[in-house]
Amino acid sequence: MLELLNKKYIKTNNIQIGLTSEQAQDRLKADGLNTLAKEKKSRPVIIFFSQFKDIMVIILLISTAISVVLGEVYDAVTIILIVLLNAILGFIQEYRTEKTLEALSKMAAPTSRCYRDGVLKSIPSEELVLDDVIELEAGDKVPADSLILTSRGLFADEAILTGETVPAEKASSSGIHDNSPGQRDVAYSGTIITKGHARAKVIATGINSQMGKISGMLSEIEDEETPLQKRLGELGKIVAVICIAVCVVVFLAGILRGEPVFDMLMTGISIAIAAIPEGLPATVTIALALAVSRMLKQNALVDKLHSVETLGCTSVICTDKTGTITENRMTVTKIYTDSNIFDVLGSGYRISGEIQLNQNRINPISYPSLKEILISGVLCNNGTITSPENINSRDRGKITAAGEWSVQGDPTELSLLVAAAKGGITSESLNYDFTKLDEIPFDSETRCMTVFVKTKSGEKIAYAKGAIDVILNKCSYYRSGSKTLPINSMMRAEIARVHDSFTSDALRVLAFAEKNAESGGQCEMGMTFLGLMGMLDPPRAEAKRAVKICSKAHIKTVMITGDHKNTAVAIAKQAGIIKGSADGKVMTGEELSKTDDSRLKDIIENISVFARVSPSDKLRIVRAFKAKNHIVTMTGDGVNDAPAVKEAHIGVSMGITGTDVTKQAADVILLDDNFATLVKAVEQGRTIYANIRKFVRYLLSCNIGEVITMFLGIIMGLPLVLLPTQILIVNLVTDGLPAVALSVEPVDESFMRKKPRSPDESFFSDGLMGKIVFRGIMIGLCTLGCFVMLLNKFGSLEIARTGALFTLILSQLVHVFECKSETGNIFTVPYLSNPKLILAVLASAAIMLAAIYFPPLQLVFGTVPLSGIQVLIASGFSLAIPLVVSIFTGRKKD
Repeated sequence: MLELLNKKYIKTNNIQIGLTSEQAQDRLKADGLNTLAKEKKSRPVIIFFSQFKDIMVIILLISTAISVVLGEVYDAVTIILIVLLNAILGFIQEYRTEKTLEALSKMAAPTSRCYRDGVLKSIPSEELVLDDVIELEAGDKVPADSLILTSRGLFADEAILTGETVPAEKASSSGIHDNSPGQRDVAYSGTIITKGHARAKVIATGINSQMGKISGMLSEIEDEETPLQKRLGELGKIVAVICIAVCVVVFLAGILRGEPVFDMLMTGISIAIAAIPEGLPATVTIALALAVSRMLKQNALVDKLHSVETLGCTSVICTDKTGTITENRMTVTKIYTDSNIFDVLGSGYRISGEIQLNQNRINPISYPSLKEILISGVLCNNGTITSPENINSRDRGKITAAGEWSVQGDPTELSLLVAAAKGGITSESLNYDFTKLDEIPFDSETRCMTVFVKTKSGEKIAYAKGAIDVILNKCSYYRSGSKTLPINSMMRAEIARVHDSFTSDALRVLAFAEKNAESGGQCEMGMTFLGLMGMLDPPRAEAKRAVKICSKAHIKTVMITGDHKNTAVAIAKQAGIIKGSADGKVMTGEELSKTDDSRLKDIIENISVFARVSPSDKLRIVRAFKAKNHIVTMTGDGVNDAPAVKEAHIGVSMGITGTDVTKQAADVILLDDNFATLVKAVEQGRTIYANIRKFVRYLLSCNIGEVITMFLGIIMGLPLVLLPTQILIVNLVTDGLPAVALSVEPVDESFMRKKPRSPDESFFSDGLMGKIVFRGIMIGLCTLGCFVMLLNKFGSLEIARTGALFTLILSQLVHVFECKSETGNIFTVPYLSNPKLILAVLASAAIMLAAIYFPPLQLVFGTVPLSGIQVLIASGFSLAIPLVVSIFTGRKKD
């Protein structure tokens, strides 16, 4: 088959390699561009009008129409302005996020080296078609699924598809392929070539590639309402019922008193409209937008506003291992040589680190065997590490410079260079002593890499690295200090024991050897064993802390990875996901395939690690947790994570290493690829929900107070207690500013020590509705009481109304501080924790005083100046409310 391919596409008589331009153009027209199917972008007009679907907004629009019918044009205009403000804020956030996502998506390989008309050209990757022949080299991103025709030492990082940290070895095609996942002779779209070079034939493009097939799974997953949207819907229904009830009660009360039917109907409707918290939708939107802005500063980009609060409900975080919990950077952690096991500190490509023996830092120069194995790791290597600044350290065995190495090459080889640098040995320092002569690259047959070098003195040495069985078979001696001793059965047993202990800790192990040699044939035997290096893709330090915080917050962290079971368990233990024995806490993809959905649902809460799983397995896992009524957050960066990310209540993608498909599927993108950022986002989610409850409590209490005032006034046969314009200033200004300020109450550390809210929990749980109704009744009674007292004492309806307005606003401004806590009262809340709230209260108080004492505003709002005694009476009624509440509820500490 391969011979036929070569005859068809690679003509040796300098005629043609690959397709002609005409052939490529025809196939491009037939098959389309080599791009993934992207979600259809919403046009700006659609995004804007989607903001009007909220039930509270619909109620406001209905009330606007009723206000116009009643002739209350000012009310109608004001409500329309509020609705428009709410829509504009939501539109700006969603439109800005969509544009940001477009910018983040420009990470695909833009061009490819492709043969057209027998000439190697650079063309846009999206123009590749079936049967194109391309060239691949180290550092290239594979532009399409491609059958490898010829290759040498080819390795590809397939972590985005498989979750595997270690690059996969690739080989030339045997002639039969089906483009299924995991084929050795296929380079998959989106993967990275880490080593070697190849010529390959495109066999699948766009949505037909493995990456495209996974992205197609996303279209089967439907969006769901967030918990906050459900709760606000519940709140809207309650407000609607209250409005109808008030209208009916007032209408019937008026009829029983003998009032005209039409007048009482209009009065009932007017009071019902007064009961609507007009500022609530806008305040919720502003609160969420401010939270999104804060999260963006913390490197978390939120797609949908309501996703912020859903994070706070999270009870399970399903996280990918590679690049999310771990650094996706191989790191040498153990070195065995001369019967000693050295610990290598420092993680990933960070420059700082040191080498220790028995927890004491050592100088590698004092350990000849250690020095020699580090030299072997540097010389038997094609990677490079560089630093923007010169690192001059006389303190061998330790580097304290800040920052990271700039790296290029295979992750395994890079880890060897970084480890050697911590011992003061670098490629630059060895260039003076060694000249590279030749190299036998690593391949699947030999499982070994050998380099030949010449020293300054003219001595020729071969250094080899590879699998332990291959290297040991070549060795007749071992290094002990500065001596070379014959290797015996006891030493071989010790080496095997150390190797097993390394692998049991999920370390990838390489063996090293050397020999004075002129050629490769002289390296088949008689080499000197130098030692072993064990390396691991380590957990992020911040991820460990984040997992610990999640545990305290009663959030279960579950690792889902395509990696080996032992590796997954080792990382899970280091990260704190598994504590104690792993028995019963780990399940492999093979075991998962034998478990039906019903059984999986029963055991899912006991499993902490899923290893060797496929994209469809991840979907099953997420759905099983959802079936147990959990709010699931799924993090990931690879294409293999995208379907599960889409299925979860909150999908989280990595902004740097995340693929375009995953970013499009996600609700939140971590711009710094830091798992700890997600925990901060969860904390913000819990905070914003608590703050929404605070200002909903405030707004509803105030509106109930207004309704009680007006309703009882009518029932008692009193003159109209408050004019429509006076109610308007209360609802829009003195209510609105403090409510928005409540939305930015600071994070309370206690939030991350509580259990997540149940998705079925009522918005008014923990007695919130009782607090709202009780406080609203108290505000209404005191406002009405002040009105009656001033009317009887001074005989002026204007003074009585102005005093009632003063009482209503002041009592609300005092109540806003009570709303800072659901457990404390006016005497126990922290007044100074939110400076914005203090400013909002002062601004509202200033507006109230201006409405009362500024003559032009007196005409608008129908007020008159109050005397000192009148202010004292109104203040007394206002301040009596929190005193009564604190006595009634008891002096609970916050």
